[in-house]
Amino acid sequence: MSSFDIDAVRSQFPLLSERTIDDRRLVYLDSGNTSQKPRRVIDAMSEFMERSYAPINRSSYRLAGEATDAYEGARVAIARLINAPSADEVVFTKNATESMNLIAQAWGRANLGAGDVVVLTAMEHHANIVPWQMLAAERDIEIRWIPLTADGQLDLSDLDNLLDGAKVLSFTAMSNVLGTLPPVQRLCRAAHDAGALAVVDACQFVPHNVTDVQTWDADLVAFSSHKMCGPSGIGMLWGKMAILDEMPPFIGGGNMIDTVTFDGFTTAPVPAKFEAGTPPIVEAVGLTAAVEFLEDIGMANIRQHEMNLTRYTLDTLQARFGDDITIFGPDNVEVRGGVFSFTFRDLHPHDVSQVLDETNVCVRAGHHCAKPLMKTLGVAATTRASVYLYNDEADIDALADGLDGATDIFGF
Repeated sequence: MSSFDIDAVRSQFPLLSERTIDDRRLVYLDSGNTSQKPRRVIDAMSEFMERSYAPINRSSYRLAGEATDAYEGARVAIARLINAPSADEVVFTKNATESMNLIAQAWGRANLGAGDVVVLTAMEHHANIVPWQMLAAERDIEIRWIPLTADGQLDLSDLDNLLDGAKVLSFTAMSNVLGTLPPVQRLCRAAHDAGALAVVDACQFVPHNVTDVQTWDADLVAFSSHKMCGPSGIGMLWGKMAILDEMPPFIGGGNMIDTVTFDGFTTAPVPAKFEAGTPPIVEAVGLTAAVEFLEDIGMANIRQHEMNLTRYTLDTLQARFGDDITIFGPDNVEVRGGVFSFTFRDLHPHDVSQVLDETNVCVRAGHHCAKPLMKTLGVAATTRASVYLYNDEADIDALADGLDGATDIFGF
């Protein structure tokens, strides 16, 4: 099934290959929330703290120079992974949510006013909704919504009208609930044709797919380390340099300035302009190791593996449970990632999650930070299983067996 050795891959993740609970292995199906970390990342961060830790950019001794090079190396690695024209276009943040808030607060405050239009989609994560709603409440901005089709894809039949007069189109490259992969390049082109900025939340996309921001022709793209085998505490914002240059800073303090006087300040060039204060140095080292780990396996190989596993998951659950399970999102794996949000019989998603936990099957239950989408789907919550490069058919079989266990416990 895989284009790589799944056992060899999983052996590189200590929690998956070594940890047990009640003498049972863990079946981790919550990578849509956060991914597990390979030994390579863990060791890189530990070794840096033991042998190389120092402040960056502010000290002239050799140890600090080494630390600065390590930090900046992460920027180069990310630029390579997403095919950015320049590493200087990569801004480090705390997470993808901070990246989206940076866009709304820095670019949005400088460019949006009363009567301006922001277009979002009905499948967005709260991180791509609330920052725009906060700005809309303050500036009297109109928010329009792209609806969904019955199978969980974007309904683009009225896109031109929705974009008419819009200043921003901000959308996910992969739904964290439906797994849907919207046509990113088409949406960016439509935004530009309408004179709007194209903003992409790629948090779910980058860890699982070949990413090329130049082919997309997006303007600003947000994503995060912790979903792509890297550490938490560091996120990324990529943007076209002309746009980043024009954006005002988001947070003030050290490192983001050129000069400060009693009368005011001037900013440092991008990317330092957006990186005030002591940055996540150790996390950047771990991020570099994560990128190299993914590159060694190959993003195209990861995507193919997940497409195969997605097909197996949909077929297995539907064949085994029929009408007793409703899996939201497209059936076509060409336009879907490995995220499976479902309802099971009349059981509450949290009850399903707790029963699965009895056999060490780790899934998420809730609204998945997408309450407007839950309303669209007509549910309050779902159970969500999500796969990554370290999962295989045995994990899906364990999920199905666990659901059978829920049937036994609740008497269906």
